Amino acid sequence: MQPRSRVQIPDQTVLVARAAFPNGSVAISARDHLGEVFTDEQFAAAFGVRGAPAESPGALALVTALQFAENLTDRQAARMVARAIDWKYALGLELTDPGFDASVLSKFRTRLVEHGLEEQVFTAMLTVSTGKGLIAAGGKQRTDSTHVISAVRDLNRLEVAGESVRACLETLSVAAPDWLATAIDVGEWAHR
Repeated sequence: MQPRSRVQIPDQTVLVARAAFPNGSVAISARDHLGEVFTDEQFAAAFGVRGAPAESPGALALVTALQFAENLTDRQAARMVARAIDWKYALGLELTDPGFDASVLSKFRTRLVEHGLEEQVFTAMLTVSTGKGLIAAGGKQRTDSTHVISAVRDLNRLEVAGESVRACLETLSVAAPDWLATAIDVGEWAHR
């Protein structure tokens, strides 16, 4: 891991994000109000010092939090990193940054759990949010960071299952179209 800290948002990204989202967005608010809650150093124990460079764990933690807030699968979150201006703003990326493969998020969560770091994401957000007065005592709030990771994992598994069924049906439509027409009501399937 090559730790990066205090990542400045590129000027062009700031300019375009402010023009595209004059009233802000969840991702822009996350960056503006919470700043850089997650630093790569927080997650150093889960990453080696040798091998291919990893994606920034601090950025992946923020992506995971945004993914949960917007109820997205891994694939949808990776697409947001690649093409959503407000997410590029939140992560401090250039507008031309291509993002990363969706599998990186699952591997990141697995590393967090394997090294007992899953609560660091929640604790860091809670500490900064409380310090800035964004969360007050006595309110209802979820205090289980594993709930966040579990919800994202469930969405990702559901998407994988749906894609598997779709791929299977496409293969069957080529290999045995006559049988498939008798086994599945195409109109009903298209509706579902």
